[in-house]
Amino acid sequence: MAQQLDLQEQEQVDALKAFWAQYGNLILWTLTIVLAAFAAYNIWLARERSHATQASSMFGSVESAADAHDPARAATVFSDMKSQLPRTTYTQQAGLLAAKVQADKGLTADAIASLQWVADNGNPENSAVAHLRLAGLLADTKKYPEALKQLDLVTLPSFVALVADRRGDILLAQGQKDAATTAYKAAWQALPGTRQYRFVVEAKLTALGAAPAASAAASGAASGVAQ
Repeated sequence: MAQQLDLQEQEQVDALKAFWAQYGNLILWTLTIVLAAFAAYNIWLARERSHATQASSMFGSVESAADAHDPARAATVFSDMKSQLPRTTYTQQAGLLAAKVQADKGLTADAIASLQWVADNGNPENSAVAHLRLAGLLADTKKYPEALKQLDLVTLPSFVALVADRRGDILLAQGQKDAATTAYKAAWQALPGTRQYRFVVEAKLTALGAAPAASAAASGAASGVAQ
């Protein structure tokens, strides 16, 4: 009996040896790759945390520059963030803020450059904001076709009303009142009735003789006559 057990154990050892001979290298390589990937992930995670902390601190410097109305300082810090931390959300926000300071100081070309970087490199939301602001700056310099092209690049559903309103502003600046009215109506309809901004759009429509309430009343009257 003991001899039979010894034979069974020997067979198991031999089978294990054969298995290891065939698959041992594959197992070792797989384990090495998994451990290396895990280590790489931890290194990446630590680096991302470090970048986020650094970006947050630098964004604070841009905020300080904005509070001091110092576009040169804001631009310098934003430039450093672009070169050192181009993929962080803080860098995108810094670009939007730097552009505001530059625009407020009349540095339109610099503001456009800052916004263009965010438009090209930002996440969908920040990119959309950058395109909207670019449209406004370009319209201010009477580059209306270029401004409208910026609006065409905003495709997020949550920006539909803002895009339509800005489009109305640009069309009205070109003297296209009917087209502007249509754009404002689209903006008004896309905005919830509880949003304060809707009253701003309504005021624009009223100034053009197309107040939404009046339009609704006229439609109701026409419907009653038809019946």
